[in-house]
Amino acid sequence: MAEASGIAHRLQAALDPLLRGPLPVPVTAWDGSQAGLPDGPTVHLRHPDALRRLLWSPGELGAAQAYVTGELEIDGDVGHLLDRVREEFARRGLTGFPTRAAVGSLPALVRLAKDLGLLSTPPQPPASQARLRGRRHTLLRDRSAISHHYDLSNDFYALLLEETMAYSCAWFGEGDDLDPHRPLVQAQRAKLDLICQALQLTPGDTLLDVGCGWGSLSLHAAEHYGAQVTGVTIAAEQKAYIDEQVRTRGLDDRVTIELRDYREVSGQFDAVGSVEMGEHVGQENYPTYVDTLRRRVRPGGHVLIQQMSRRGKHPGGGPFIEAFIAPDMHMRPLGETVEFFESGGLEVRHVRAMREHYVWTVDAWLATFEEHLTALTELVGEEVVRVWRLYLVGGRQAFRDGRMGVDQILSRRPEESG
Repeated sequence: MAEASGIAHRLQAALDPLLRGPLPVPVTAWDGSQAGLPDGPTVHLRHPDALRRLLWSPGELGAAQAYVTGELEIDGDVGHLLDRVREEFARRGLTGFPTRAAVGSLPALVRLAKDLGLLSTPPQPPASQARLRGRRHTLLRDRSAISHHYDLSNDFYALLLEETMAYSCAWFGEGDDLDPHRPLVQAQRAKLDLICQALQLTPGDTLLDVGCGWGSLSLHAAEHYGAQVTGVTIAAEQKAYIDEQVRTRGLDDRVTIELRDYREVSGQFDAVGSVEMGEHVGQENYPTYVDTLRRRVRPGGHVLIQQMSRRGKHPGGGPFIEAFIAPDMHMRPLGETVEFFESGGLEVRHVRAMREHYVWTVDAWLATFEEHLTALTELVGEEVVRVWRLYLVGGRQAFRDGRMGVDQILSRRPEESG
């Protein structure tokens, strides 16, 4: 064929031994050459930097960098593409993308890289990629990590989420009440009711909301259960949003939001809640997190966390998530988290599995994302929008396929605790 010497064909020939066959999806290079299996969404390599990134960061991170910068384009559904690649790799017995060492060992790939002028310094990371300094999970670095994601823009999150501004898994019911198509705002309020009822909140009870986000639990507990709430966050944009909501709703006497780290909280409360915040504290600091929750709740009081779980070699969620979305995040299997709570002096009373509910939650977010795509792009730019599309689609698949889970864990501080 006339195109046999084209870039796409040379790339396929170089990778064939590692991929155990052709490229798993159609690929078009910037010279117009095409290769790969014929079915599925097409990957367009629009610029040599797409391959340069893959050379320096083989696999998920390099591909993600090329996609968010637009050096790599996908003609078709991103989720369909990811599924096709994963299915084809599984069929060939490949457990993941090739390692850096394996790619570097191929003379044909090195010759191709040299011919294309790719053997130079690595491209600069995309502007949307996190840049953190210092030792993990110090107070300063944790603030930087949280700010990277949660201080993006309150207007951005207001377009993505529904009116409760709950940025966590919703609850779509169970048994005869289960309805995956329930409006997200109703499912989020149902989740907040589950938490408040599990904590046995009554009017006048004090609640500590650790990692309060945009205040969905804090505001709901105060408005609908009469609780006296203290919420803590280290994201300045979140505190500004909740403070305005507190004023607007007339909750000044019931809700106080503090800009502080969970390790800096003092006092004791009738109940403690923490919704999808424990993922950010790190493995080494997790005993400190559990001890903080235990010390902050009165003897006999309840603690409820909602937290994601993950098995495998990427407890942070994988190279893309760790670089672009939630740097320094750490997840573990559910049983290990339960063990942390039991070893930390809390009696685990109930665990509620919610994995499928996160699929339905992200489905709703994706629909809103596409509906408001133009406005979101005007707010944060094309690159950040690409980051979020990849994040939402990939996250949905992880929960759908059981690679990630999410659970509510209810525990109680024994009366005899000191």
